[in-house]
Parts: sequence; structure tokens; C-alpha cells
Amino acid sequence: MKKQVDLNNPLLEEWEGPYGGVPDFTKYKISDFKPAIEFAIQEKLDEIEAIANNIEEPSFDNTITALELSGQKLDRIHAVYGIYRSNLSSPEFNAVDTEMSPKLAEISDKLYQNEKLFLRIEKLYKSDESKKLSKEQQRLLWLYYTDFVREGAELNEKEKKEVARINQELAGLFTLFSQKLLAEENDKFLELQSQDDLDGLPEEFKNAAIAEAKERNLEALACIGNTRSSIEPFLTFSNRRDLREKAFDIFVKRGDNKNENNTNSTLISILQLRAKKAQILGFKNFAEWSLSNKMAKDPQKTLDLMESVWKPAVEKVKNDVSAMQEMINQEGGNFKIEPWDYRYYSEKVRKAQYDLDQNEIKQYLQLENLREAMFWAAGELFDLGFKQLFDVPVYHPDVRVWEVNNKTTKEPIGLWYFDPYARVGKRSGAWMNSHRDQQKINRNILPIVSNNCNFIKGNADDPVLISWDDATTLFHEFGHALHGLCSNVTYPSLSGTSVARDYVEFPSQLLEHWLATPEVLNKFALHYKTNEPLSESLMERIGRAANFNEGFATVETISSSFVDMKLHLTTETIHPHEFEKQVLKEINMPSEIVMRHRIPQFAHIFSSDGYAAGYYSYLWADVINADAYEAFLEGNGPYDKKVAKRLYDTVLSVGNTIDNEEMYENFRGRAPESSALMRARNFPAA
Repeated sequence: MKKQVDLNNPLLEEWEGPYGGVPDFTKYKISDFKPAIEFAIQEKLDEIEAIANNIEEPSFDNTITALELSGQKLDRIHAVYGIYRSNLSSPEFNAVDTEMSPKLAEISDKLYQNEKLFLRIEKLYKSDESKKLSKEQQRLLWLYYTDFVREGAELNEKEKKEVARINQELAGLFTLFSQKLLAEENDKFLELQSQDDLDGLPEEFKNAAIAEAKERNLEALACIGNTRSSIEPFLTFSNRRDLREKAFDIFVKRGDNKNENNTNSTLISILQLRAKKAQILGFKNFAEWSLSNKMAKDPQKTLDLMESVWKPAVEKVKNDVSAMQEMINQEGGNFKIEPWDYRYYSEKVRKAQYDLDQNEIKQYLQLENLREAMFWAAGELFDLGFKQLFDVPVYHPDVRVWEVNNKTTKEPIGLWYFDPYARVGKRSGAWMNSHRDQQKINRNILPIVSNNCNFIKGNADDPVLISWDDATTLFHEFGHALHGLCSNVTYPSLSGTSVARDYVEFPSQLLEHWLATPEVLNKFALHYKTNEPLSESLMERIGRAANFNEGFATVETISSSFVDMKLHLTTETIHPHEFEKQVLKEINMPSEIVMRHRIPQFAHIFSSDGYAAGYYSYLWADVINADAYEAFLEGNGPYDKKVAKRLYDTVLSVGNTIDNEEMYENFRGRAPESSALMRARNFPAA
């Protein structure tokens, strides 16, 4: 007997309004999620069963297209659910999330383990009929078939049940890890009690810290939140070494404190379950299973790439540390560089060697101007226009919405939501989400994507100023958004960013280059007080210092990639502290730097399977990105219309409709060359 549900539940309603409908956040309540999810899950499972039990001979339309059209109600609910999970977390929502995550994970198991459904897909895949399909249809059929096999469709019943049990347990552990980490970021912070505690901090950062203390109702003068966007500027500019150490300590110990939010036992369980699942599926370890559908294919290839970049990066760090240590000695300091000193003295060396102060650049980097700069660059490169909308419901007053259109035809191609500011209940970092994928099976469905950041708001009347690194991240995430918005495919499973994990970072990393172009800086890097553009002298100094600190950034990131890959190559139970220490010793990690993501807070790999054994993807994609940008430089420069059109036609618009290696070769005319990355980072060629 089917469970009764209130069909007036707003989460079950079709999205209404222009652009093919939009979610109406004015109607939703947390109490609506559980009944809506349970109803939509059952509806999807019923649709899957109907496809599996169809008495007609399997065809592309009655099997693959039918699967693509199934579960639309659940897709809409899941989009809203994901928004709450990342941006509006609360104890009430967390209780629902804890209960619903395993149930949502169960759907995939019931799909991939449906024997009748797999037999239909397999028969179609191996039939002569499949050769008559379009290339996009053949790609989609191949994707379904290989995904089913990879997820265990050919296992026996006992093995299928065990994989399903593991997947559901993992879903619960991912949720638990995320909730613990968010609690650590919300509950731990650094209180600053006096003006002396603010010594060295830029004025706008002081104001933001004071505003943060007021928002938290603290008796302290100011507060440094436990997120990267607050901690890193503090470590860069604070003259108080004792407070830098405290700030560093709360940040690197997220998830690793002796309290109820310690994540170590949770992540150990995740690793054990992943290893067991991989072995049941016929792989030696989870890394081999994870890479079986990536460009890299073989874990050793990723380790070789990391190693080739690691050694020159470490040498660069040694040289940089030597310059910093010399400065400390000249100042009469009697201490060795520690991780909480690195950013501070690195900034001093930057000023001494290049006459370049990050805080000086920051005066020109107004958030709203940079948003306009992204719009302008997208218009110049891909003929995109942006029109702000004021009648689309949003989930928080900070969120704004733009229609994205073709500037020539004026036809809308999608919606872009922007949620730029930090707040309690929002996970840290910056990301892109697709709330609705582009597709055109029956009609043209426009994509809805968002970019979410954690900039510090500060005083209401002051412009939000951000660092060069944060501006780079802004362009990066917008690159993901463009990948989703420019999609022009038929089937949603092949849409936008639905490419291999080690290819998906390519378009986003590529877009970062346009921030530093003179065209963007001259138009949009305007001083927040005088409205004057960057001087030629300052632009020249930015250019000369472009590769400064590249060793630090590379070591910080690749050390995390090494640890991630080695975690997932082992099948033994690990002790997080000892494992981290051992791997870093093996690779000769400089003592002055810590991993960008220590194991107990490594959300990329423990909040889902998304980047597990896949953090190397940033480096892998950076090889492709560096090679691709050289295509523009070999032409008429960054705004070369012909190269931009080729990028749009062969990469941004085609989703996952063709093999990703072939896709890149269609753009570049050849495979990517890793020497481009060494040139981009000013490292000696391997």
C-alpha cells in the first residue's frame, strides 16, 4: 500500500514562471522535505520498474530516453534540497538530511542492480540497431552500459546486496562528516579583544571582523571566522605572531579536536567501506575503481604527473623560504619560519622583490566590478549577455539572479544565481552548482546554475574588496558556470559539466587567465575611493610577480593530492595522523607548509565520492588548461574570436557527448603537452 502524501506539498509542484519555471523558495519549509522526497523516490522507482518490465523489444526511445526522462520530480526536489544543504544548514535540516541521505543513495543501487533493466541496456548496446544511432545517442548508450557494469550490475545477488548496504552506509557517513566539519567552522573562531589585536590588518578587513563579532553577539571587539576567506588574510597581514599561530591552529585542526565534531573515526569508516566496495566490484583498491572512468585511467599516471611537478615546486619553496628567513634575521627575529609565518613573510618578500603589496592590489578589486568583468569577458569571448532579474524567488536576501542570453539573438540560454557572502549555516569555500541541466529531448530546457562564495560582507555602505587569489577563484567558479550555461546537447546525462572529473576543472581553470588581461584590469580594476584604474606601473609589477609564490601554491595542493591518492590505494585500516605524517615524510614535504586540506577536514574526498582519489584532477586539468591558453597566445591573444569560437564549439557546448580526449584534440588539434604547465608556472621543464 502506497504511503499517503499531501499532494499540495509545494516541493512536489512543477516549477512555474518564465525560463521554463524556477524554484519558488517563498513556499518551501524544511518539514516538506521528508514527505516530498519519499513520494518522489517511489515515483522514480515505479518509472524504472515500468521501463524494466516493458514487454516491447528494447529500443533507444523506450529504454534510454525513458530513463533520461524519469525522476523529474525528484530532480527538482533534490536541487532545492542541495541548496539548503550547502547554504541554509540548521539543526532542523540536519536531522532530515541524516535520515534522507541513505534513502537517496538507495535509488542508485536499485537502478544499477535492476537485472531486467540491465539486460535491456546490454541487449541494445550489443545490437546492430545501436550502430544506426546518432553519435550522441551512441555515447549515452555506452555511458549507461559502462556505468551499470562499473556499479556492479554483473554481480551475484549476495554481492549486490552488500554493495547496496555499503553505499547507504557511506551516504550517512558523508552527511555526518559534512555536518561535523560545518559545526567546527561555525563554532570555532578567534576573538580579538583590542586595537593591538588588529595591528597590521587592512582597514576593510578590520571592519569586516568587527561586523562579524557583532553578528555573533560577542563581547569581543572583532572576530576572525574559521573559514579560508577569513583566516588567510589574517595570516597574511596580522603583525601579531602569537595570534597568527592561534588562527592557524583553529583552521588546521578543524575536525581534529577532542570533541563531538572530531571526524577521524568517520573518515576511517569511509575509507574501509570504499576499499571493501572496490574489491567486491573486482578492483584491487578504491583508487583503481575511481579512475576506471576518468581520463587518467591508471593511478600510477597521476602519481607520475604529481612527482614531475613536485620536485621543481619544492626547490622553488626552498628558495622562497631562504629569502624569508633572511628577512627575519635582518629584523632581529630569533625563530625559524613556521606555517603560520609563511603567508606573512611571503607578502613581505613580495613587497621587497617586486614592490607589490597584495593589500595595494586589493583596493582595486571590488567584488561587484569583478562580477561585471566576468560578464564582459564572457560577452567578448562567447557573445553572452547578462540581465539582472528582480522577480525570481531566492532562498536568501544575499542571492541575486541574472538571465544569460545570446547578445546577438537576445535569446535566453539560462539563469545564473549569485550567492557571494559568508554566513552561519553555509559551508565554506566556493563552488558552482547546476540546479537544472540543459537538455532538449522534448523541448529546450534552459539550465539554471549558481556560483556560491564566502566573501566577508563588512559595513553596508562599503564596497566588498577581495584579494587577487579570491578574484582568481571567482573567475574559476564562473568558468564552471559557463560550462553549464553554454551546454547545447539533447540528453541531460551528457549536459554541461557532466564530463570526467579530471576534465571538468579544465574550463574553470582556463577562465582564470582572463582576470589578468589588461582589457579586464583597465576597465574593471578601479580604486574603491578614487575610481582610478590600475596604473601601468602597478600592472607591470603584477605581471612580473605573476609566478611569485607558485611553489607554495603547488606544494600546498599537490601534497593533498598525494595523500588523497595514497589513502585510496591502500586497503589497510589507517590512523589519519600517522598516515598523513608518513606520506608527507616520503615526499619530503617542506616543514614550513601544511597540506591545503588535512585529512580530518578534507571535504573534497569525505563529503562524497566526488573527488575521492580524484583531487589530482586540479593538476591534471591544469596541464590541459595551460596548453589550451597557449592556443590563444599563438593566435591573436586572449580575445581571439576564432579560438574562442573553437573553444565554445568543441568544449563548452558539447557536454559529454564525445570522448573527452577526442574533445580536447578537436579544440587543439593534438593532445595536451605538459611542458605548457611548466612554462606557465615558470618551473624548469621535467
